[in-house]
Amino acid sequence: PMKQGILCNHRVRLLFKKGMSCFRERRKGCRKRKSVRGCVVGPDLATLSLVISKKGEADIPGLTDDQRPRRLGPKRASNIRKLFNLEKKDDVRNFVVRRELNEKNKKAPKIQRLVTPAMLQRKRYFRSQTRQKMVLGKKLKEEYTKRLSEYRQEQKELRAAEVAKKKKE
Repeated sequence: PMKQGILCNHRVRLLFKKGMSCFRERRKGCRKRKSVRGCVVGPDLATLSLVISKKGEADIPGLTDDQRPRRLGPKRASNIRKLFNLEKKDDVRNFVVRRELNEKNKKAPKIQRLVTPAMLQRKRYFRSQTRQKMVLGKKLKEEYTKRLSEYRQEQKELRAAEVAKKKKE
């Protein structure tokens, strides 16, 4: 890859560490020597990845002269709401951007993070399960502590009987 700040038009080998571009640290504190190309553009480059940041006075034919709408609309429910300025009570399913395949067939994305009655029911069910487990756990703990105190009382009585028996002798 090309790296900014290397003012030459050939490859150089640099020692990379955490936080530098073109490098992802695999282990903590590890550095790696990698080969990167300088940022000076030359005739040896096959392709350049560029982004238009500012539009000039004249249009570039085939690039900036025609308006091309986005092919796909948003898929996430909150993003559909944001695009069409919908409120919470509006049904998102009516506003999803559909794409025409031919005269009779249309295609729409499956809406993600859509709050449905089934989802709410599932959430209620999981919550009730958790509550039931907590109640059961408390009940079992109470039973255990009760049994433990009974057992300790029995052990105390046995020990007292043993001591009394020894004192008699």
